[in-house]
Amino acid sequence: MNKPTVVSGIRPTGYLHLGNYFGAVQNFLRMQENYNCYFFIADIHSLTTHPTPENLQSGVRQVLAEYLACGIDPEKSTIFIQSDVPEITELYTFLNMNAYLGELERTTSFKDKARQQPENVNAGLLTYPVLMAADIIIHKAHFVPVGKDQEQNLEMTRKFAKRFNRMYKSDVFPIPKPFTFDGADLVKVPGLDGSGKMGKSEGNAINLYDDPKDIRKKVMRAVTDAGPTEKNSEKPEPVQNLFNLMKIVSDPAVVQQFDEAYVKCEIRYGDMKKQLAEDIVSFTAPIRERIVEILADDAYLAKVAKMGSEKARESAVATLKEVKDLIGFRKLF
Repeated sequence: MNKPTVVSGIRPTGYLHLGNYFGAVQNFLRMQENYNCYFFIADIHSLTTHPTPENLQSGVRQVLAEYLACGIDPEKSTIFIQSDVPEITELYTFLNMNAYLGELERTTSFKDKARQQPENVNAGLLTYPVLMAADIIIHKAHFVPVGKDQEQNLEMTRKFAKRFNRMYKSDVFPIPKPFTFDGADLVKVPGLDGSGKMGKSEGNAINLYDDPKDIRKKVMRAVTDAGPTEKNSEKPEPVQNLFNLMKIVSDPAVVQQFDEAYVKCEIRYGDMKKQLAEDIVSFTAPIRERIVEILADDAYLAKVAKMGSEKARESAVATLKEVKDLIGFRKLF
């Protein structure tokens, strides 16, 4: 029995952080055991922000090394670089012919980006949902793990797949569904700024690649308050978030020690932050060491990228041939 297919991508514009590790990465590790997985590094998508060639290349290497260091297995999953599969951009071209200006302009992601970067409202931002659709349906994905910010774009993918099937009277593309996990198994990692979620764009994250010195600096700047004035008082959100982070990386006895100190109004946030920083350093050290080791092995990175592109292209070429036959692009001579 064939496994259902899952497709997911990440832009090479930063480092994986603890939130990614306990969220997307842990989900990917589960998926690769039971699904036909395609995990790609979306370097073409990143061009909407005009990275330098050096930043683009280093970002791709970094994300590839971090995926591998976290346990994504290139023998079980297909890990590839988006630009290594030219069939994606060819399908993107075909899908653009059936995507309409009004529907693209109404997407929330486009309107948000246009407000954030009014000096750089490029066509790639407008047609981002079309390229995302090509990424997904070229592998005939059944499921796509998405966050709230990408739900509308996945709905656009579903729309484009249905539209193509309808126009060409075919069922070439399965209609992908959002992939959801059991919420009880997910770990929500809070940010260091007192917000409820750690994120790259929020600037409140601990990256897996951060060295111990940077981790300590970040944690010591974490948001707290003046401390409790009454015993057994409820923790405000920034303080509770700090405890939640400690529960993820620290020994339960350590968490209990600081919790009891808080209840008795004896908490010293400086001591708590120092302990938390050391526990994060201990937790991330093996992953960081593995990332450094992989980044130093160009031959291994090249081998993984080549193997991934070959596996991804095998799938993409087959799908694109079906698409071109349906459209009418057949060799006449």
